[in-house]
Amino acid sequence: MADGKQEHRHHGKSTRDILDPKKILGVLELKEGQTFMDAGCGDGYISIAASGLVKESGKIYSVDAYQPSLDGLNQEAKELQINNLKTVLADMTIAVPLEDNLIDVCVMANVLHGFTSEDTLKTVLTEIRRVLKPGGTFAVVEFIKADGPPGPSYDVRLTPEDVEKILEEHGFTIGGTAEVGKYHYLVKSFKK
Repeated sequence: MADGKQEHRHHGKSTRDILDPKKILGVLELKEGQTFMDAGCGDGYISIAASGLVKESGKIYSVDAYQPSLDGLNQEAKELQINNLKTVLADMTIAVPLEDNLIDVCVMANVLHGFTSEDTLKTVLTEIRRVLKPGGTFAVVEFIKADGPPGPSYDVRLTPEDVEKILEEHGFTIGGTAEVGKYHYLVKSFKK
C-alpha cells in the first residue's frame, strides 16, 4: 500500500459487553507493579481493568491505530482518575513505538484474526516480541470458531490450534489455552 500501512481488517464493535476483562487478567495473573500492553486496545476496557491490578507502581500502554478510540479511553481514564495509563497511537503493522524489553504482559483481544497476510503477521508479532521482556507473557484472545453473531464471520475466525501455530511460528512458547467467556478463548504464550 502506498501509505506504508499493511492490512488489518476490523470486523466489529467493542466486545465490552460480552467479554469480562477480569477473567482474562485473572488467567494472566497480572500483578501490582507490572507493565502491561493492550495491543489493539479499541475503547480500552481491558486497559482500564488492568490499571487497577498493576496499581500506581505499574504502567499500562494502550496501543491502537484509531485516534477516536484513544480519545474516548483518555476521557474515561481521566474521569476514573487513572494515572498509570498511557495511550499510544500506532499502526502495529508498521511499528510499536515503545522501547525493547519493556512489557511484562501483553494482551491482544479480538485483533489477530484481522491480520490478513503473513508479512503483516510477521511485522506485528516481531514488534510484540521486541517490546516484551524476556519470559514476558503474550496472550491472544479470540472468538471461538463458531457461526456468530456476535463476532466476525466464520471464515476469518481462528481455532486455538491456529493461534498456537501462528505464535510458535513467530518465536513464542505456548503456555496453554483457557476459556474466558461464552464466546472467547485465550491462548497464553511466552517470549523465549
